Order: sequence, then structure tokens, then C-alpha cells
Amino acid sequence: MSTHPDEKRINELRTKYEKWKQSPFQLAITRGVPSREQLQLSEPLLNVLSPEDLIGEGNTDYRNYGGLTGIPEAKQLFANLFDTTPEETVVGGNSSLQLMYILLNSKMNIGEDAWRNEGKVTFLCPSPGYDRHFQMTEHFGIHMIPVDLKDDGPDMDQVEKLVAEDETIKGIWCVPTYSNPTGTTYSDEVVDRLAAMETKSRDFIVIWDNAYMVHHLNEEKEQAKNLLAACKEAGNPNRAWMFTSTSKITFPGAGVAAISTSEENVSYYTKMLGKQLISFDKINQMRHVKFLKDKDGVEAHMKKHADILRPKFEMIEHKLKEYFQGEKSGLVEWTTPNGGYFVHLTTKKGCASKIVRAAEDIGIQLTPANATYPYGHNPDDNSIRLAPTSVPASELEQAMEALAVCIEWVTLQ
Repeated sequence: MSTHPDEKRINELRTKYEKWKQSPFQLAITRGVPSREQLQLSEPLLNVLSPEDLIGEGNTDYRNYGGLTGIPEAKQLFANLFDTTPEETVVGGNSSLQLMYILLNSKMNIGEDAWRNEGKVTFLCPSPGYDRHFQMTEHFGIHMIPVDLKDDGPDMDQVEKLVAEDETIKGIWCVPTYSNPTGTTYSDEVVDRLAAMETKSRDFIVIWDNAYMVHHLNEEKEQAKNLLAACKEAGNPNRAWMFTSTSKITFPGAGVAAISTSEENVSYYTKMLGKQLISFDKINQMRHVKFLKDKDGVEAHMKKHADILRPKFEMIEHKLKEYFQGEKSGLVEWTTPNGGYFVHLTTKKGCASKIVRAAEDIGIQLTPANATYPYGHNPDDNSIRLAPTSVPASELEQAMEALAVCIEWVTLQ
């Protein structure tokens, strides 16, 4: 009887694995959640306001109704981060996803020009991408088409061909700086092509989720080009809808989100908001302005975050390099991001789902394999997202050692 060439090594790995299975870990690296140490950086936010801070420009009382699109001070802060103007900015509550949901719901369902009235609606989804974007799109019954995410952004040859031929394609999801999950930052060329490309749909939009625009890990800071400015230059000012939030800057549960887009789009969005609420939390907006102060203040605060996170990402890089060398070097590939919250693993074809299940069986919870693809479907079954931020470094180190064993064991079988 023939013997599997790796049978000895497989048995060694199985022995290690069975020991962990008998005494499993209790670790979850499923979502990009700030650690407790990071959250503590923003605790002064809780006491930063004095009563006089609640009276704003024009003697406006921020404790009262009004100010639908945000207080002037917060609009100026976010406009500076976006490199736009306060007139092009809307400041909301704690969730940028909520602001995106309002936009999609309005475009899909409200008015004579509602997309739903045209029949089938399609979005392009650079993949691997952000699973919550895809879940929201599916919720609205919008058909999703994956396009390849390359080292400089979405494959623009694919994108340009699709949007030129199919009028049902109404938009594209983008995470342009330190993309979730690969850490990719879009090149200037990609931004310019997104802004200028010819689309068969007359009201095509780019949902520009710049969630990690200030989340640098190293001195080498990456930043995607300003999409709104590029769209204006290309004659498509209403194409760009740029979003961000302080969710991973201050408190995810009590942050501030914002949009920057054309003034015409701001007018449209304001009408949609006015049917739902009178204002977002203006006191929290002012609290963030007082704490973060300005763009320089944000950068100084984010350097403290980077100092906490960098060792974790460096440790992952070290562990993977150390384990997957020599004969093992072809078993998995991984990203080395300069910012953001994730590391992406590309396994051998057909292995990702088995690796995630193997890890779960020894108490390491990962994001479901291939969740970073529309409908969770990746024909190559080779995508795993690691979200290491919330886990203490010592526990993360143990998890990476065990995960490396799972990757090798599954791949060799």
C-alpha cells in the first residue's frame, strides 16, 4: 500500500492539534474591534465639555432641536479630514454604515427616480472586500458582481467594461485607504479612472468608505486621492459619496460619522434625513471637536493607536514568516499592511473553509472563510481575514502558532 509522502508530518501535526482540542483556546479574532487599551486613550472625551461649550455659533443651543446636518464645528473638522468644505459635509451619529444605509434606501425606494422602478439593480464589489457592505447590498435585493481587487485597487479594466455595457450597474463599493481586509490603498490612476469612466447608467455612484483614512501603523503613511475633487475635475461631481467615522478613533459605540459629497448631493441627502429625524447627537459632535480639536489633533491621537497596534501586526508577520519558510513557503500568502485593522490570508485553493473550521474546533474564532466576497461565495475558497486588534499580544501569539499548524495540517491532507 502506498504511503502519503507527508504522512509522518501530518501525524505530528495531528498530535499537536488533538492536544489543543482537549484544552481549547478561548479567542475571537473575528471583527476589527479596538482593544480596551485603545479605548482608554479616549476616556478624557467623557469629561471634555463645559456648559459654555454647548452654546455654539450664532448663540445656537446644542442641547436643543435643530442642526440636521451637523454643528458647524464638526462639519469643519470632518471637511478638513476629507479635504473638502463644510458645505459639502454632513455629520451624523455614531455609524457610517447607518449613513450608507440611508443613502441606499433613498436611492432604491424613494421618488420617481427610485432605482427599484427600473427593475434589476446591480453593484460592483471589489473582492475581497468588506462583508457588511455586501450584506447591506443583499438586504436591498441589489445584485452583486465581484471584481478583482488588485494591489492598487479594483481591476479597472473589468470595472470600466462592465459599467459601459450594463445600465443596471448603479454603483461600486470602495474602501480606498487600507482596504478591508487586504490593506490595499487605491492608486491615483485608479481614483482618476473611477471618477472619469463612462457609465451606461446616468446616476452611477461610488460609495467611498474611507473608514481607515487616518489609521496608519507606520511612518510610511498612505492616502487615496480625493475622489470628490477627481469627480469634479472629470465633470461627474455627483458621483462621489465619501464616508468616514471616528468609530475606531474614539469609541465605536459612541463616535461620530460623516459624509462628504457635492453640494447638490448634500441637498438631496438633507431632504432624506429631514423625514427621519430633527438632528443627530450634537452634544457628542461637540465633545469630539473639543477632544480631537483639528486634523493635527487627530493625527497625534492616531499615533497613540498605532503604537498599541503595530507590535501585534509585526508579531503576525514574524510568526508567519518564521513558520512558513523553506518547504512550507508555498502553503499560504499574507498581506503586510501599512495601516487599517486586518491581515488577509490567501490559502491554497479549497482550503480556507476547512482551516477556519479546524481553528474553531480548538477554540479560535475567525471570520467565516470567504465572508469577504459577495454572498460569501468565493469559488477558490482561499480567503481568510484576521482581525487581531482586540486580542492581547500574548494570546495572539499563541493563536498564530495554532493557526499556522491548522493551515499546514489542512493543506497537506
